[in-house]
Amino acid sequence: MSNTSSQAERPAENILVIKHGALGDVILAQSPFQAIRKHHPDAKITLLTTKPFASFLEKSGLFDEIWTDDRPKLWHFKKLFTLIDKLRSGNFDRVYDLQTSTRSNSYLRFFPNNRKPEWCGVAKGCSHPHLSPLRTKIHTIERHVDQLGVAGIDDIPAADFSWAYTDTSKFYLPEQFALLVPGGSAHRPEKRWPESKFAALAAYLNEKRVTPVLIGGSAETEAIAEIREACPDAIDLSSQTELGDIAALGNMAKIAIGNDTGPLHLISAVGCSTIVLFSNASDPHMSRPRGRDVTVLQKDSLSDLSLEEVLKSMDPKVP
Repeated sequence: MSNTSSQAERPAENILVIKHGALGDVILAQSPFQAIRKHHPDAKITLLTTKPFASFLEKSGLFDEIWTDDRPKLWHFKKLFTLIDKLRSGNFDRVYDLQTSTRSNSYLRFFPNNRKPEWCGVAKGCSHPHLSPLRTKIHTIERHVDQLGVAGIDDIPAADFSWAYTDTSKFYLPEQFALLVPGGSAHRPEKRWPESKFAALAAYLNEKRVTPVLIGGSAETEAIAEIREACPDAIDLSSQTELGDIAALGNMAKIAIGNDTGPLHLISAVGCSTIVLFSNASDPHMSRPRGRDVTVLQKDSLSDLSLEEVLKSMDPKVP
């Protein structure tokens, strides 16, 4: 094959997007992902992310390739050199660093000076630096929007997760149900509303003929057991749902109530009416779930958030 032919077949641009993050951060990056694809419709776009999100994001159709980053320590020489070699061999024209962490900033240094791609982020010496003094004071979505604006991307569409929906008929759910998300980071118990109050909420919903459906993992076993003891009609889907299932359930549910945790970001993003519960351990101004109908309730200590306050916020949706 001639060099001329090879050049003609090469994509107009070769783009790398970096996003590690926890689940909530990845969900909040969906709009920027869509914006980057819209701005570079003919480019080859590669996503560098972590293993838990690779298969899920592959279904979005926004990326031509998805690479997983094990985030090796500096002393894991073999893994680190493998990552460096992979990034260099990517021949990227531009990098959108949506992680902007100390780690992802360091990746710019992996490229030789004569082959550094354009870089949109906060890495020292990058071509498109996000220098706004507000970047650490605004919500993640607004920060992404402001950062992409530096690189000429001004059209940021609303997040669309319709590609993620699975067939939920396998769960045999009633027509009217509410999602309860009583979990959160195992090492952050202060971010959890007491199980006893979730139990009382489940019983109330059931009286209103709205079946509580419980979402969580193995870390929520005790909480879900307490909820089901108070409300045996509650449906336990803990450890049975993939991310696509959670998206589909959020699209169908009458309402969702839960702690500030990753699944609730996905549920609210698909348009479900959502009530999210915050303690002073997190700042909703910076990181609350976003969606069409999201209500934030916050107390310094979530043990001080009464059931009555939650019911009052829920009243227009579950009278």
